[in-house]
Amino acid sequence: MADNKIAEKSSSSLIKISLIVNEQPRELVVDATMRLVDILREELQLTGTKISCGIGRCGVCSVMMDGKLVNSCLVRAYQANGKEIITIEGLGENGLHPIQKVFLEEGAFQCGYCTPGMIMAVKAMFDQYTHPTEEQILEGLSGNLCRCTGYGGIIRAVQKLSQS
Repeated sequence: MADNKIAEKSSSSLIKISLIVNEQPRELVVDATMRLVDILREELQLTGTKISCGIGRCGVCSVMMDGKLVNSCLVRAYQANGKEIITIEGLGENGLHPIQKVFLEEGAFQCGYCTPGMIMAVKAMFDQYTHPTEEQILEGLSGNLCRCTGYGGIIRAVQKLSQS
């Protein structure tokens, strides 16, 4: 009888969601409380979005949702329903995005684990400011942590992009 209650609870929390991910319409049946980062990685095999802290403090899992930067570890399936999501894979679909190019040129990565989230944060910043000031750059990157302390290259890359 306990197994039936577990099965009932499991099936009752499943919902059908519709998303547009990297310009592709997707429909999925998932647990209503499944994290967006897990949907991207496990259901859609978009593993460029990484998982680190899992509590919204590091920015590693950053993606764009309806044009705004979000920590995908904090967004639940029911919250993502009907939204447009852009991941790191979506930026580079037609070759490297200019942000990705400048990160490579300036060596704006060390281990690379934070890089997808950093690039998404830079994308959000440039969507807001075409030529961000030093203060706007620091604020724009403030939600993203680099455990390797590779901030010098990251800031150089953003400044170079800002000058072009």
